Amino acid sequence: MSVDDTGGIWGRASGQGRVYQSSGDQYVSEHHHHYAESPLGLLTDLPSQRTVLRSRAAAPDSVRVPLVGRIPVVLRDRMDLMPLLTEAVAVHGGVHVLHGLGGCGKTAIADAIFRRAKDTGNVDSLWVNASERVSFRSGMLAVAADRGARDSELRSAAEGSRAAADLVWHYLDHSPRPWLLVLDNADDPAILEEGGWLRPSPRGAVLVTTRYANHRVWTGAEMHHVDVLPEEDAALLLCDLAPDAGTPEQARTVARRLDCLPLALTLAGSFLGRQLLERWSMGEYEDRLRLNPAELIDQGAESQDSRQLIGRTWQISLGSLEAAGTPESVTLLRLLSCWDASPLPVTLLRPPELDAAGLPALDPPLPGRRAEAALRGLLDQSLVSLVSLESPADAPEGHRAERCLRAHGILLDSVASGIPQDQRAPLVAAAVCLLAGEIPEGTTTTVAAGTVRLLAPHLEAVLRRVPDADTAVPAVELGVHWSSLMYAVADYRAALSLAEAAAVTGSGLLGNEHVAPLRAGHAAAMNLFRLGRFEESERRHREVLRGRTNVLGAEHPETLTSLQELASPLSQTGKLHECVELLRQVDVTRTHLLGAEHPDTLYTRAVLIEFLAVPEAREDFDRQAARTVEACERTLGEGHFTTVVARHNYAFGLYKFERWQEAEAAARAALESRERFHGPDHSLTYSAQTLLSWVLQARGELGEAIEVARRALAGQERMVGEEHPYVLVNRAGLAASLLAADERQEAGELAARNLDPCMRVLGPDDPATAQTRSVLGETQD
Repeated sequence: MSVDDTGGIWGRASGQGRVYQSSGDQYVSEHHHHYAESPLGLLTDLPSQRTVLRSRAAAPDSVRVPLVGRIPVVLRDRMDLMPLLTEAVAVHGGVHVLHGLGGCGKTAIADAIFRRAKDTGNVDSLWVNASERVSFRSGMLAVAADRGARDSELRSAAEGSRAAADLVWHYLDHSPRPWLLVLDNADDPAILEEGGWLRPSPRGAVLVTTRYANHRVWTGAEMHHVDVLPEEDAALLLCDLAPDAGTPEQARTVARRLDCLPLALTLAGSFLGRQLLERWSMGEYEDRLRLNPAELIDQGAESQDSRQLIGRTWQISLGSLEAAGTPESVTLLRLLSCWDASPLPVTLLRPPELDAAGLPALDPPLPGRRAEAALRGLLDQSLVSLVSLESPADAPEGHRAERCLRAHGILLDSVASGIPQDQRAPLVAAAVCLLAGEIPEGTTTTVAAGTVRLLAPHLEAVLRRVPDADTAVPAVELGVHWSSLMYAVADYRAALSLAEAAAVTGSGLLGNEHVAPLRAGHAAAMNLFRLGRFEESERRHREVLRGRTNVLGAEHPETLTSLQELASPLSQTGKLHECVELLRQVDVTRTHLLGAEHPDTLYTRAVLIEFLAVPEAREDFDRQAARTVEACERTLGEGHFTTVVARHNYAFGLYKFERWQEAEAAARAALESRERFHGPDHSLTYSAQTLLSWVLQARGELGEAIEVARRALAGQERMVGEEHPYVLVNRAGLAASLLAADERQEAGELAARNLDPCMRVLGPDDPATAQTRSVLGETQD
């Protein structure tokens, strides 16, 4: 030891000695393991210290055998990559980079190429673990030794007196036999960049596996993205590992639930295949996945290697991002895990909106100005990918094509399960806030509905993630609002799904009699009716009516709305008298509270017109119907929704009372009003077309009646389904009209298609079933 002129203390060690230098208190624990001197010792430079410590890394046991964990029984799919890489190894050489999310099977592909090349006997296959600097350098020096490097050369490279990378590539470039060099798990490309370790060679091909999709070290390499398996191959992989656990269809269901991710499939199949005390079927496994997918999947691992565990595999990538100076990527991925695995518009992550949503207050914080770096980090590590919704099939109506992010479902489930408890509510609140901001005030219904179609899966996912009552209220309210937008454009299935998701979350966290879940339940009941599920709609409306009466009172506007909307399913379940009495009750109450010509009162009367179109109520119809239409037109205007409803129902009443000439004029006016208000492609517009076709047929205008009915039926089948009760009735009517027009073949085909669903949905005694059976009998004679 010595002290220099500046007061600095210097020391020199030899043999097995150690010198430690510090500027503060240090606590040192040492474990000494003495080995013989190895020519593969390496110098590891620690930039933060003034002392360079000598680290001796033992050479790998082999570079001729893939030092990997479990490999698949059969390599499924990858038919695009395997021929290309096999040819590259045999003929073209070059550097090929397999990049993708952890667990996508990059190493399995490299292993298959390695073994295929080795089996030809014409290529020497070499394998190096590139996951960390020390193992990589020792492995590469072992490759040089395999290619003929002398001990003295290896020692010089290890001691730093000769460039190690140059030595290795000299022997690779002058190899007497062609070779394939696999650099596995190169998830820190900087290791390869230092010293120029990644090079092409005329004597062989280099195959790199990495999670890192973008890095300058890959310049000049051929990039190959490795993604999840196709569903059919994913199911086969499960069956390879657990052949007795279930049917191919069950395997496909589990594969979909596991997002077809090879690592998840391998772990799941291994778990099912080696169970001893319990024997779960694939169906039972899929049921249990709903509770804690990451924990269950990890039970299939044979070791605690983090690369073989779903619950930890993403931490490798996130740890790299934190080490690289972008810890915000962790918060961004947690935010993404609040949403769904379907495409998510990148516009959702605009910096001002991120700041407004409160993400800078999280840990790690995500200020808007750092969103670009955070997202770039996730993309570079293959944790998310960019996709473009360009085709009409992908881009929803009214929503422009745009760039979107996509992440795998198992990744999102795993990340979500690991979010610290105190950050769950702020993240979900931010996710809801950002979704709500995608539809500004004043957005037209069509454009708003197009946005909802794209974002609805993400809102439903957020609703499943809501952790507490405070966060539940804005989430449920947004679900109800978006459901109403989808209802307005007649996308009743999407509207019902949103409403049900909001109702489940609201009831669970707020209780069945909180106003928010009651609104969600009301929206669900409305959509159930439109989808022809009349009994369910009636039951749901009654539940909501009871809740609203208890919480809000009998005369609250929302209670009266429930009372009014209950009338529609009642009319379809044989309770017409109760239906009419309810509407009269609402009419009286609203007239008393709001006045006779208030919009809500007029709407109740407009709805009532339809149910007065029965013989016993003819006088009421004559007294009230035309007067109500006139009041709506005068008070609300011809373009108001209530006026459109009144006109349609008035035309229906005229048809029912066989006033054909008046009915035709009214039906044409009603259709024009529906088209103007809803557009030509709407369920209620098709309903008005159907009414017109009935009137035209009654007036003997059979040709136009059939043309209009065909158009209406095709639209209804598309909008509400081919087995909706209304569709079955209208198809039976069209078949009868075709038979009357002597178009027997088409009539018979329609009737044959209609009979079984009529029997199942409407019953054997329904008039539409009898009409269908009659047409079918006549066309088969």
